[in-house]
This record gives sequence, C-alpha cells and structure tokens, in this order.
Amino acid sequence: MIFHLLPLDDWRRAPDQPYAPASLATDGFIHCSPDEPVTLAIANAFYRDTARPLLALLIGEDALEPRLVWQQAEKAPPGVADDTRFPHVYGPLNRGAVNEIQKVEWDATGAAVALVPAEV
Repeated sequence: MIFHLLPLDDWRRAPDQPYAPASLATDGFIHCSPDEPVTLAIANAFYRDTARPLLALLIGEDALEPRLVWQQAEKAPPGVADDTRFPHVYGPLNRGAVNEIQKVEWDATGAAVALVPAEV
C-alpha cells in the first residue's frame, strides 16, 4: 500500500476520470509516500496551509495501471530519514487502485498526528 495526500475538492473533481494532480504535469509523476509515518511527516512539511479536509489515498500497488517507480528524494523532508525511497506514479491514477480513503487528523497546534477513516 502506498499513500497520496490531496484536498477533498481535488479528489471530487472529475470523478469519472483518472486522478491527475498538477504534479503529474509539472514533475511527470504523482508524489506518494511509503507508509503512514512518512505521510504524516509530508503533511506537516508541505500541507499545513492546504484546504481541508486533507485526504490520504491508500493505493494498492498491484492494482495500479500506470508505472510505479521507487526513488530516493534529493533531500528528505523534515521528519523523514534520508534513505527513504518514495513511490512515484508515472501517469494518471486509475481510481480503482484506491483501496481506502482516510483523512489527516490535526492537533490543536496544527500538526498532522494521525490518519483516520474518511467519508467522501
């Protein structure tokens, strides 16, 4: 299972089409994380000011239609080990590969602390 963070509105946009975030056009792939702790660290590093609710797609690697490549970041984000390899999805995400959708839970200080079940 790999994880991808996104605002609820992004997931609801074009629900009859594969999901294609802006990073697919700018970076050539969809950024994903390998597990929940890294996903929460990414939320804290890059998504504190993003529209909420912030969702985490739990994606089944075996169900992905586009190519998946595990790559090491040039510089690991805060809270992530330097040797962490990140899953990158090279193409629009087929929605059938999403096994579960969770939402990021934030504490009173604005820090991401958990992933909890979401209703979308």
